[in-house]
Amino acid sequence: MSKLAKFAEEKGVKYFMISYTDLFGGQRAKLVPAQAIADMEEDGAGFAGFATWLDLTPAHPDMLAVPDADAAIQLPWKPEVAWVPADCVMEDEPVEQAPRNVLKKLVKEAAEAGLRVKTGIEAEFFLLTPEGDQISDPFDTAEKPCYDQQAVMRRYDVIAEICDYMLELGWGPYQNDHEDANGQFEMNWDFDDALVTADRHSFFKFMVKSVAEKHGLRATFMPKPIQGLTGNGCHAHISVWDLDGKTNAFAGNAGGQVGEVGLSEQGGFFLGGIMKHAEALAAITNPTVNSYKRINAPRTMSGATWAPNTVTWTGNNRTHMVRVPGPGRFELRLPDGAVNPYLLQAVIIAAGLSGIKTKADPGPRYDIDMYAEGHKIEGAPKLPLNMLDAIRAYDADPELKSMLGNSFSASYIKMKHQEWNSFVSHFSNWEKESTLDI
Repeated sequence: MSKLAKFAEEKGVKYFMISYTDLFGGQRAKLVPAQAIADMEEDGAGFAGFATWLDLTPAHPDMLAVPDADAAIQLPWKPEVAWVPADCVMEDEPVEQAPRNVLKKLVKEAAEAGLRVKTGIEAEFFLLTPEGDQISDPFDTAEKPCYDQQAVMRRYDVIAEICDYMLELGWGPYQNDHEDANGQFEMNWDFDDALVTADRHSFFKFMVKSVAEKHGLRATFMPKPIQGLTGNGCHAHISVWDLDGKTNAFAGNAGGQVGEVGLSEQGGFFLGGIMKHAEALAAITNPTVNSYKRINAPRTMSGATWAPNTVTWTGNNRTHMVRVPGPGRFELRLPDGAVNPYLLQAVIIAAGLSGIKTKADPGPRYDIDMYAEGHKIEGAPKLPLNMLDAIRAYDADPELKSMLGNSFSASYIKMKHQEWNSFVSHFSNWEKESTLDI
């Protein structure tokens, strides 16, 4: 009996969602009855890749999504269904541009270097009306709504249900809060290996949207869904361990500004890789036109954007792109809610391994308030102003493109250029309002 057939028998599962994530972060699935899962587990479920956001044509052969049986998750809100992330294959070869394949390749490269990357993410989201045009709670109007006790309890049914499901799944959720924007929330669970975190991140987005819909609401991870309010970040906490996962290779005292915050020499090099490739990194971590409304935003209603716009790092200070809140780990504050869960982890590993290989210097540590005093720093690169700048920065970074895979990179750049061209060819109301009477 196959693993998934046994899983279905033991847990009463009637259907499996064989799911993969495309280049733009869209989750694609086929619903397969348990009676047919053994064949799918061996051969994969067939998809026409061109019909999703992959760089394929209608002439390509079937793309097969082979489910990873060890990563199956039974839907807590519909236990007769299980979700299974899948690896994309075409003509017996991995599809190089498929995001989960990109991540697995880099996890393997890290392991070959004796390293095991562990991450945790903070996936912020808004709860909106079903139409998506305003926040769902009309009483959530505070100027500083972060940690608002009354507001979080008015959405208790949604937040508690999601948290209960994470407890049931064994993810180790440990806190839930109302975030810095009206209508915005964040839920945290334990860090784990990069692939596990990516799978859980992907499932979390599916779960939050599903539970919100069940309650007559709409959840969005869009980077900047409401003008004037803080955007949805997806901060990543990163540490690197030995292969048995017991010794933190980041923890130590490398001396100098890196050692002062509790990072080892290797941790400093990994951080150096993140800093070295930051401008190109943004094409992956901030992948949409809307992303640049968050990282280049003017002051929000609460008084701060909580997002970076300059390539700087610091100790325990939330106004920089990277902060080191304690020994042995650091937080990358650049990614936003639109980031592809698999590509986020992949680009972190790629940039970090690049830094270790080249012994990259992370540059000076700045401990100032970047929002108030950032203008005093000379020479620190600015993050891209828009998606086109980010795509160009990525295209101009051959090392990062190679680390992620040249085939993947070519497809990603091509399709992101198409997306940008679609955006700039769109005729907006702003153009008419600003130009009609010129």
